[in-house]
Amino acid sequence: MNTKTTEFRSPVTKLMKSFHESRGKWKEKCLKAKQRVKRLQTNVADLEASRERWKQDAKKAQEVIAQLRAELEEQKITSL
Repeated sequence: MNTKTTEFRSPVTKLMKSFHESRGKWKEKCLKAKQRVKRLQTNVADLEASRERWKQDAKKAQEVIAQLRAELEEQKITSL
């Protein structure tokens, strides 16, 4: 069985402290990244919902415009 062990020159207590700090920084960085992803996903969902509402409003406005144009044309024809 071939097992390799790494020999460190620093005392174990200093290494443990360093490894613990490094792990803590990594976990904090990961947590911040996850929070940012969640915030961005929420933002995207809000923007998509807003875009859909604007689309519906625009369609309704187009329908009203078409209806008013038709009424205007009808009035032009009947006034002649």
